[in-house]
Amino acid sequence: MKKIFYLKSCSTNRRILKQINPGSDVILQDIKEENIDEQTLDMLRDKFGSYEALFSKKANKYRLMGLNKLVLQEKDYKRYLLEEYTFLKRPFILNDEEFFVGNSKEVVQAAIKSFKKGLE
Repeated sequence: MKKIFYLKSCSTNRRILKQINPGSDVILQDIKEENIDEQTLDMLRDKFGSYEALFSKKANKYRLMGLNKLVLQEKDYKRYLLEEYTFLKRPFILNDEEFFVGNSKEVVQAAIKSFKKGLE
């Protein structure tokens, strides 16, 4: 499966999409319009080892909701990820068996390389 979970209103996500230049075989899912589903979230948790690894503590709502003052458990991370799109680290990129999460330079470069590899 080739799928990119992103936020259309985020300039960083738009820039990364432009760099990756996904083909027509890639499904783009704007998480504000359609948040991640539980089955996909569980699959990603299995790949990355925890829901916390998928959770963005940089999200404005993290502090607004006072979550930074709580000790969150895995079930809490899962609940918040399913309830509120803003907590999912993004973009989240699936390229067949390769998975990339976040917008660090290293992650973006690896994702770009992964998609270019399929074009060779």
